[in-house]
Amino acid sequence: MKKEVKELRKKFKKYGIDGYVVPKNDDYFTEYSKINRLKIISNFSGSAGLAIVLKNKNYLFTDGRYTIQSEMESGKYFKIVSYEKIINCSLFKNLKLGLDPKLFTHKQIKNYFLKNNKIKFLSNNLIDEIKTKKIIDNIPFFSLKNEIIGENSKSKINKIINYLKKNKADNLFVTAPENVAWILNIRGGDGPNSPMPNSRLIINKSKKIFLITEPQKAKKLIKEKIIKKSQLIITSNLPKKILGLSGKNFIIDNKSCSIFYENIIKSKFKIIKKEDPTYLLKAIKNNTEIDNMIKSHIIDGVALTKFIYWIKKVNKKKITEVDAQIKLEKFRKKNNKYLYPSFETIAGTGANGAIVHYRARRESCRIIRKNDIFLCDSGGQYKYGTTDVTRTICFTKPNQNIKNIYTKVLKGHIAVANTDLRLDNTGIKIDKRARKYLNESKLDYAHGTGHGVGFFLNVHEGPQSISKLNKVKIQEGMILSNEPGYYKKGSFGIRIENLVFVKKIKKKVYFKNLTLAPIEKDLINYNLLTKLEKNYLFKYHLDVYSKLSRYLSLNERKWLASYI
Repeated sequence: MKKEVKELRKKFKKYGIDGYVVPKNDDYFTEYSKINRLKIISNFSGSAGLAIVLKNKNYLFTDGRYTIQSEMESGKYFKIVSYEKIINCSLFKNLKLGLDPKLFTHKQIKNYFLKNNKIKFLSNNLIDEIKTKKIIDNIPFFSLKNEIIGENSKSKINKIINYLKKNKADNLFVTAPENVAWILNIRGGDGPNSPMPNSRLIINKSKKIFLITEPQKAKKLIKEKIIKKSQLIITSNLPKKILGLSGKNFIIDNKSCSIFYENIIKSKFKIIKKEDPTYLLKAIKNNTEIDNMIKSHIIDGVALTKFIYWIKKVNKKKITEVDAQIKLEKFRKKNNKYLYPSFETIAGTGANGAIVHYRARRESCRIIRKNDIFLCDSGGQYKYGTTDVTRTICFTKPNQNIKNIYTKVLKGHIAVANTDLRLDNTGIKIDKRARKYLNESKLDYAHGTGHGVGFFLNVHEGPQSISKLNKVKIQEGMILSNEPGYYKKGSFGIRIENLVFVKKIKKKVYFKNLTLAPIEKDLINYNLLTKLEKNYLFKYHLDVYSKLSRYLSLNERKWLASYI
C-alpha cells in the first residue's frame, strides 16, 4: 500500500469519515499550481483528476487524455475511472466523505456526491497534515502598461459595473486569479508556467474595488498607484471584511468560488450564481493583444523551426526525449523576450507519443529512434504572448498506414483552419469537421480539438473551446488551438496543433493562423489530399517562409523552402 494512503486512512476515525476526496486544483481552482495534493496521494501528474480514498479501496477519476498515463502512474494503488462517472457517483453508497471546503464548489458537491453519499467539511486539509510542502509565495505582482494590453483597467471595470447594473447586482466576487489579472492589468509569479497573480477581487456597483491577497505581493501595485492601500484586504481578514461591505447581493462564479467563501458571503448577502463575466470579456482579445501574440509567434516559430531542422537534418547522435526537450528550450532561450515554458513540454517518441500528455523523465525516457515518429507539444511565455504548438516528426520513410492516419489528422486540421465561422460558429460544430476523416475510418481521439488561450496568461482558457460539448459562440478576437490527433497504444501518437485567432473582414469571419512552423511533409500521403487542401499547405508554408526566413541560416532557409 502507498505510504501516504496508509497515513490518510489512519485519520478517518479521528475525523469520523469513511473516505477523503482529493482534487487536482488548489484553492484558486487553477489547472497548474505549485502545490499538487493529487500527485502526493496518487502519483498521478496529469492536469485534471480527482482521487477518492476509502477504507478498503481507492478511485482515481481522469479524462480520455490520461487513460494510459493514469494507469501507469497510479494503477497499482487506484482503480482508474472515467471522469463522467463522478456525476452522481454510485461506485459506493451511504458513505460519509471528508473534504476541504476551500477546494470545491457547491455545484461540484451536488453533482458528484450528494445523491448517494454524505459530505463532511473539514477545516484542516488532510493531505497537508501528511505532507506539507513549503511554497515560496511572496513574489510581488507587477503591472502591464496600456500599450501592451490595449485597454486600461478603468475601462474594464466599467464593463463589469455595467454588467452588475444590468443584472441588478451590488457586488461581484472575482475568484479566478486569471480574471483578476485581466481586470487590473497585472501579472505575478504564482503559476509554474503562467504569470499568475494568486488573488481575488471584489467589485462594487459604485466602482469600489478590493484586492484580496498578501501585502508583500501588492507592494509594487500600491507604489505604482494601481490600487490604494485602503483597497487591499489580507486573505485571512476577508471573512471579517466581507461582512462589513455594503449592498444586498453578490454575484459569485459557479466555477471558482469555493464552498468556504460562498458560505461566508451568504451569511450576510443574497447569492447570485453566474459565470464570472470576465471569462468572456477576457477571451475576446483586442488588436493590441493580437498584434503582440503575432510577434510572439514569430519568435516562437523561429525557435521551433530551427529545432525541427536540427533534429531532422543536423543531429547525428542518439538522443533521448529529455535531450530533445532541453535542445528546444535552448533555441527558445536565444531570444531575450522568452521567459519560460507555457506548460511542461510533451516530448514522446514511439509508444510514448500515444500517451496524450506524456512527460519525459531522465530516469525513464526513451531514446529517439530513426524508425519511430516523434510527437513534440510545447509552448512559451514571452514578453508579451503565450504560445502552444505540436508537431509530429519522422526521420525515415514511415509505413503507409501511419502516413494515411497522419494525413487524415491533417485533413481534419485543415478543415478546422478553413471553417466559415458565419456558418459553423460553435466549438461543437467545428469539432465535427476535425474528426470527419478519422471517423470515416472508424478512428477518433479522446480529447477536445481545441482550447482557448490567454494573452500572456494561461495556455488553457475558456469559455470557448472546440469540443464535442462546447456551445459558446466563437467570436472575433478569440484565440484557440486547432489540434486533432490519433493515438495507438504501445505504438505511436500523432497530433498537429496550431494556434489560430478569429478575424473579421467585412462579412467574412474566419480563423487565421498564429503558429508559424513547418508541418511534417514526409508523413503526408498526398494522394489523399484534395486540390484545396494542397493549396492550403502551399499557402501556409509560403507564409511560414516569408515571415521566418530572414531569421534563419542559409541551410535552414533552403530546407524550409522545400516545404513550399
